[in-house]
Amino acid sequence: MAYGLAMTDVAVGNRAELTFTVAAVDTADALGSGDVPVLATPRAIAWVEAASCAAVADVLKSGQTTVGTHVEVDHLLPTWVGAEVVADAMVAEISGRRLRFEVRLVDTEQRLLLAGWIDRAIVDREKFS
Repeated sequence: MAYGLAMTDVAVGNRAELTFTVAAVDTADALGSGDVPVLATPRAIAWVEAASCAAVADVLKSGQTTVGTHVEVDHLLPTWVGAEVVADAMVAEISGRRLRFEVRLVDTEQRLLLAGWIDRAIVDREKFS
């Protein structure tokens, strides 16, 4: 089944922000992506991906979901255990069933920790059962 814009209420500008607190399990040394006790890039990506899902969750049609297809980010600053961060995702482009999100992770001082793009595709959830 093909998905076009008529099948969804997703619009450029749909946005979500999710707040997280960095824990020891979120660090590079805990996840094996490095050996320092700061926020791991894979966890930071997971958090902005969660925000991208949340940005469209309420406007997808019944039976639809999104799956990630491409991630392009720059992890700019370290973040220590105990820090609170906000993952922000906004639909920047729509091409048929493909969505492009501008994503950011900022700390409570509004310092930009991670920035980039995530592409997701609208799919039929039943295909993954």
